[in-house]
Amino acid sequence: MEHRFVTALEKALGWTSAAPLGTGFARGSIEDFELLDRLLNPRQLLDLVMRRSVTTPQFRIFQGGSELHPGRYIDPAVTRRGQAIPMADMRRVGALMREGCTMVLDEVDFFDPTMEATCRALQWWARELVQVNAYLTTKDASGFNLHWDDHDTLIVQLAGQKTWEVRGASRPAPMYRDSAPNTEPSDEIVWQGTMQAGDVMHIPRGFWHQATRADQGDGYSLHATFGIVKRVGVNWLAWLADQARTQELFRRDLDRWGASESWVEQQRVLAQAVAPMVAQLSPQDFFDARERERLAARHVPATGLFGQPEAIVCVTDFEPVIQRNDGTVEVLAVGKKLTFAGKAYAALGLLLSGHPVRIADAAETTGLDVAQLAEILVKEEVCTELTPVLSSAYTGLVTDATS
Repeated sequence: MEHRFVTALEKALGWTSAAPLGTGFARGSIEDFELLDRLLNPRQLLDLVMRRSVTTPQFRIFQGGSELHPGRYIDPAVTRRGQAIPMADMRRVGALMREGCTMVLDEVDFFDPTMEATCRALQWWARELVQVNAYLTTKDASGFNLHWDDHDTLIVQLAGQKTWEVRGASRPAPMYRDSAPNTEPSDEIVWQGTMQAGDVMHIPRGFWHQATRADQGDGYSLHATFGIVKRVGVNWLAWLADQARTQELFRRDLDRWGASESWVEQQRVLAQAVAPMVAQLSPQDFFDARERERLAARHVPATGLFGQPEAIVCVTDFEPVIQRNDGTVEVLAVGKKLTFAGKAYAALGLLLSGHPVRIADAAETTGLDVAQLAEILVKEEVCTELTPVLSSAYTGLVTDATS
C-alpha cells in the first residue's frame, strides 16, 4: 500500500524501509504541512471527543503533572428513557484547556477512519501492529514525568511546539512483563530540544523521555504517537508452545507423584520432542503464521441487502500473500487459503493492493469478471465495501483528492 504519510516518514528519517525501527534514536522533519493537517488537527480531535462516548483510561486529562479525576470532565448524558451514557462535558474540557492541561486520547484509530487507514498502512509497512494516541497540550502545562515505553514509537508533531528530553535505555530490551523492574532512568541524554510542527522522532523501546510546555507560555501542542510493538524471542517461544498442542505427548498430565526416576525420564522425553520443534519452526515461520492467521480488522460486513458494492478495499491487518501455482492463484490471509484460477492473478493484485478499487474500473483494466472476485473476497472478509466515510480515509493520502 502506497500511503503519503509512510512515504513522508521514510524521507524525514532517512529510511528506505521499516528495518531501522528499534535500532536507534532518529529525528527528521516533514515539510508537507497540508499532510499534517490532513491526518489530524486540534479541532478534529475535540470533535472526536465530543461526538463519542469516551472515558478513562482511553480518554484522560492531566493538569499540574497529575491525572484529573474523570468526574472533572466526564458526565453521563441521560436519554429520555433514563439511560446514562458517559460523554465528555465539552464546557468543562474547554475550561481546563483555557487554564492549561494535557488531553490524551488513546487509540484514535479506533474512532477516526483516516487514522485507521494510516495505521493499517504502517502495519503493512512495519509488519507489526500499530496504534496511535493523540496528545493535545495547552498553555504551559507539563506532560508526563520521565518514563519509558515497552514499544517503539514514532512521534509526529502535528501542530504547535513542545519541549522534549530523550535519554538512553537503562535496562537492555525492557518489557512490560519482565523478570526485573526498570525504574532507574538513564543519565545519558540523547536529545533535548523543541519539536516544531512537522518534526518527527523515533524513540526505541526502553528509551526514557518526557515532554512539556512549561517553558513555552501561551499556545498549544498537538502530537501523535504511533506505537509499534515488535515481536521478541519470548513471543516465538509462546508460539512454539501453542504448536506443541498438536502433539499428544505435550497434552498429557505431568507425573507429579511418580518416583524421581520417572521424572527424569519424563523430562528426557519432553526435551527430546522439543528439540526438533525448535529446529524446524523458525522465527520466520512464526512471523508468517501470525500475519496469515490474524483475522481481518474491524469493518462493516457486506450482506448484499443494499445492493452490490461499487468499490472495495482490503482490510487485513497485514498484506495478504498472493502465490502463483500451476494454473491457480492462492491468497493467504485472515486464517484462510483461497484458491482462484490463474488468470485472476492481475485482478487479485489490484483488489488486494490496500488501495480502494472501483470494480468497474478493475474489470475494464483486466478484462475479467472482477465483480465475482470482489464478492468472494468480501464474503471471506479479506475486503470490505468502500463506504463514503471509509473512502474519505484514503482520499488525498492513498488515492488522489478527486477520487
